[in-house]
Amino acid sequence: MRGPWIPVNLSDEPFKKNRTALLASIVAAVVLVAILATQIVMIKRERRAARRNRGTLAQLDTQFQSLNRDYARLSAQLRQPVNTAVFDRSIFLNQLLQRKGISWTRMFADLEAVFPPNVRLVAVRPYLTADNQVQLDMVVGSTNPEPVIDLIKKLESSHVFGATALLSSQPPSQNEPIYRYRLSVSYAQKL
Repeated sequence: MRGPWIPVNLSDEPFKKNRTALLASIVAAVVLVAILATQIVMIKRERRAARRNRGTLAQLDTQFQSLNRDYARLSAQLRQPVNTAVFDRSIFLNQLLQRKGISWTRMFADLEAVFPPNVRLVAVRPYLTADNQVQLDMVVGSTNPEPVIDLIKKLESSHVFGATALLSSQPPSQNEPIYRYRLSVSYAQKL
């Protein structure tokens, strides 16, 4: 028979159970390697996208430079004395076309809606202001001033017409037995 069992540890360090720590370290290493691989793939994609964007930007910059050269060439050509007359005529024709864009039928229908029955329209001249707004220069007549005051109130309260300015007035004469008033009113007709 053998004697009692005596455990003896002959190593310098006592025995430790490191299996769980080793397994956790391996899992952490695998996760970190997967994250590193994902980051590498994303960095490569971003570099390819940046390369494509730089190419597109270079192409657009080349087109922009070409357009600037064309603009400078055309601008210099328009500034030549030979072409200024043609350019001025073009501006005049464009303004004439804009003025012709005013609908007389619609303008008279809008005026008819606000004119009192005892006020007469003697003359009307539409024109465009510097900011492309339609302005009407009108001469109206009436046997007494009160209907014209009523007309000015209706013009200013209308959604089609705007601020009205009284430019001049003439009392009745032997040749013209009515009061005449020259008005300027803004008109909201779209061109």
